[in-house]
Amino acid sequence: MKPKIVVILGPTAVGKSKIALELAQTINAEIINADSQQVYRYMDIGTEKPSQADRELVRHHVIDVVNPDEEFNVAMFCQLATAGVTDIKSRGRHVIVCGGTGLYIKAFTRGLFVGPAQDAGVRADLKAELEAHGLDFLYNRLTLVDPVATSWIHPNDQQRIIRALEVYELTGKPMSEWQKAHGFGERPYEALTIGLDRERAELYDRINRRCEKMAEAGLLDEVASLVDNGYGLDLKPLRSVGYRHMGLVLKNEMSLDEALELMKRDTRRLAKRQLTWFRGEDGIHWHHPNDKEKIVAAVERFLR
Repeated sequence: MKPKIVVILGPTAVGKSKIALELAQTINAEIINADSQQVYRYMDIGTEKPSQADRELVRHHVIDVVNPDEEFNVAMFCQLATAGVTDIKSRGRHVIVCGGTGLYIKAFTRGLFVGPAQDAGVRADLKAELEAHGLDFLYNRLTLVDPVATSWIHPNDQQRIIRALEVYELTGKPMSEWQKAHGFGERPYEALTIGLDRERAELYDRINRRCEKMAEAGLLDEVASLVDNGYGLDLKPLRSVGYRHMGLVLKNEMSLDEALELMKRDTRRLAKRQLTWFRGEDGIHWHHPNDKEKIVAAVERFLR
């Protein structure tokens, strides 16, 4: 029999962590993080990691596993998450996978398209073009050779833009076509996937308030500390929502108030992209986070 896992997903700020924490205590489970930013050490406020008290209450996996200047990708996530399932199950506990990074969840629950090995020559050429023309230039090329991939690769995601172009250069075939052929049909786990969503106005209000809370908690100081410790603002994790905006303040390119408003807007846009991704997936059982009793009942039926 395939191991059973419960997946809780949804857009940023919808309330996934709170539901996962409460559910974990109810069903004797541990949580595997599926947020691509919470894997980085020293990035706590802007990623809204579970507090130390929450982690003592329920054990969390795949959090704080690499430094901001170290490589991390979907293949590494799948490896760590798989090890986490084995560890959790060995102690007789249930597994909850919780996060908003759709590609991580899809690859973990339905198999990973690996693709051709990296090619040093092709990568060197692409990075030379990046230095000469900027990331927008590479992203515009990606929209020409693989427009489908731009639905899930963000214009600021240098790592995935280069990888998608590399796959195209090496094979003459867009990565999106390779993924379609792969079909994500491996299904190594029996999964119950719970999607959380709110009315758009409600979600956007939560996003705005969360951004304000992060600023009040010292997000700017957190980014300044990262820079002081040698982590450049050009690193992929520091180009993410929140960190990128505070970086603009540190570089005196805008005021804190201006950066905060831009951060709110970009976080709302992130939530919209996440929902678009998840709405395109099948097998997701959608609930409002307030439907706790229904969620618990569905999970208990599944685990029986």
